Amino acid sequence: MSVHTHIRAVTKEISALETSPASGSDYREMVIQLLRSVVPFDAACCTTVDPRTLLSTGAVTEHSVEKIHHLLFENEYQHEDFNKYASLVQADDPTATLSGATNGQLKKSSRYRDILSPAGFGDEMRAALVSDGACWGYLTLFRAQNQPVFGEAERSCVSSLVPAISQMLRKRSLKLTTHESEQVHMDAGILILSNSLTTLSSDAAADYWLSLLRKWERIDSTTLPRPVRAVCARAQSNHTPYPDQAYPSKVCFYTPDGQFLVIRASRLSGPSDSMLLAVCFETAKPLDIMPFMAEAHGLSLREKQILESVLRGFSTKEIASSLHISAYTVQDHMKSIFTKTGMTSRRELIWSLFSRFSLPNANVPNMD
Repeated sequence: MSVHTHIRAVTKEISALETSPASGSDYREMVIQLLRSVVPFDAACCTTVDPRTLLSTGAVTEHSVEKIHHLLFENEYQHEDFNKYASLVQADDPTATLSGATNGQLKKSSRYRDILSPAGFGDEMRAALVSDGACWGYLTLFRAQNQPVFGEAERSCVSSLVPAISQMLRKRSLKLTTHESEQVHMDAGILILSNSLTTLSSDAAADYWLSLLRKWERIDSTTLPRPVRAVCARAQSNHTPYPDQAYPSKVCFYTPDGQFLVIRASRLSGPSDSMLLAVCFETAKPLDIMPFMAEAHGLSLREKQILESVLRGFSTKEIASSLHISAYTVQDHMKSIFTKTGMTSRRELIWSLFSRFSLPNANVPNMD
């Protein structure tokens, strides 16, 4: 079988995973195994992210990578280096190797010097999993130090598979957004961490969410879940991926038990010189969920703006004024939104979000 024939076959297998009943973690593990049949590597990590903040919502990591995963988080969110994912997201080709970026001089990278090399790794290949203009995850492949670096042909092979992986990850991330399920509505949970991410205090709700996150990620009770680690790393950072944009220390994602969860982190100030971090866990509100619903139904940018205004309780006249368009244009966009979402009215659209995903006593905005 030729290389191109093999890649086409693997692409079909990846696409076929859309209908697989496997969990998100199992799906990503299957993707890693399929990639191994195309390009050899010694370890891998596949991460899902919140497309709005580019922060991790969970990861599948092989054992040798798990040992250094916390250091990779710090490098990604708090230090300058080669092939940062925030840069790959915007690249024409979001797949790159460390050896290629450094012209074969891996020691130019602090990630290689301080993290990869001490752990026995050499070259690294990264891919930002971008689909329909949004990033849904990251893929990282590692080679051991005693192995040759990734060649351009190997990078190209992985690059050709990235669109299929990205599309499937997007579909699986959005697949359950219209699924009704029994949910456990919890009060907001609070977790207090030291600057070194040591747990200092937590309430019952935070302990509940931490337990579930560890179960979903298949990690032990001593390991901080990736979404918590990610929002804390962002909160600790003095810079954002793009200096001209404000990226919050927050993630929102659909959980395996059928609800949207928001996790956010912020610094705490006090009499001590040491920085503390507060992490809040809360059931997502409709405005948090709206971007996922919009992506799932393929809404245009203008339709997303109008849907957000609707959820904020704006009338047609107010929406038209704020967006500098006519009321008739707003109504035309609303008809398109109804068609795409399968709803028949503004009332049904809003009630669907609030009754399905919000807290029992949520205040439903004006529907006129």
